[in-house]
Amino acid sequence: MTYTYGDNRLLSGASLKPENLADAVVLFGEVLADVFPDQSVLGGAPFNVARHLQAFDLTPVLISRTGSDALRDALLEEMARLGMQVAGVQCDEERPTGQVQVILENGSHRFDILPDQAYDHICAEATQEALAAIRPRLAYFGTLAQRSPQSRLAVERFLQTCNCPVFLDINLREPWYDEATIATSLGAADIVKLNEDELAVVAGVFDLDHLSHEAQAMALQQRFGLQQLVVTCGASGSWLLDERQKVTRAAPAGTSQPVADTVGAGDAYAAVFILGLLSQWDAPTTLQRASDYAAAICQVRGSAPASTAFHQPLRVAWNIER
Repeated sequence: MTYTYGDNRLLSGASLKPENLADAVVLFGEVLADVFPDQSVLGGAPFNVARHLQAFDLTPVLISRTGSDALRDALLEEMARLGMQVAGVQCDEERPTGQVQVILENGSHRFDILPDQAYDHICAEATQEALAAIRPRLAYFGTLAQRSPQSRLAVERFLQTCNCPVFLDINLREPWYDEATIATSLGAADIVKLNEDELAVVAGVFDLDHLSHEAQAMALQQRFGLQQLVVTCGASGSWLLDERQKVTRAAPAGTSQPVADTVGAGDAYAAVFILGLLSQWDAPTTLQRASDYAAAICQVRGSAPASTAFHQPLRVAWNIER
């Protein structure tokens, strides 16, 4: 398909606000609706991470693409309510805003990710235009939004344009990944986050499945020149391999509150890990706060709380000024 600027427009009349763009975190990838049996909730890892970062006073700039539909209207309304930049959200007249069917089973969840959504057609030229006004501190991307040629080209341009550390949040969703995507993504990253199941998949891709988890992480770090690799282990906590190949572990979050669902827990973890990285917290503090925040998100329905009042006790405890 031939694209024109009109087909790839940014939000009409919008522009990136100049304040704090030198400190922005730019995030590339999918925006979609998580469709539960009884409701639809806006989600997608990049959007989820962005809204958490906004709640903790960072400046996220989301590069994505939606349909020209009611879900786009809801997204822009929610981003405006939260005070988020909206000019990086492209509009597609032909394809819908992404959707995922969320099936809850035995206290966990699985996803049915619909094909050929608007985020599969993120425009490379519009992406570069959105980035022209930004000097980011960190760039974030994942794997799901690379399942189509158009968005793969856009993420390549995104990474070429961002002159800053790159954070890869691996989100492996069958059947929407392959060996080439995993290898290319790891090669572009400085910092990688993945869960223990994803570590096993990636290790298998590179014939490392005979090694221990720590040895797998070390082998990946050496092969791809990674500075840091963080592995989340659900209720068992998380651990970090740093540039000196030192392993730091975080205990499970200390909470006895009931779990509403686990949707978005990994995104919450990623956001606080990024916050800790940019705030120069030490590794044990960063991992524990990320684990605690992810556990807290599991106590609310969906990927993020509706009210920013949820974050106020954490802002006080972590000495984050508004």
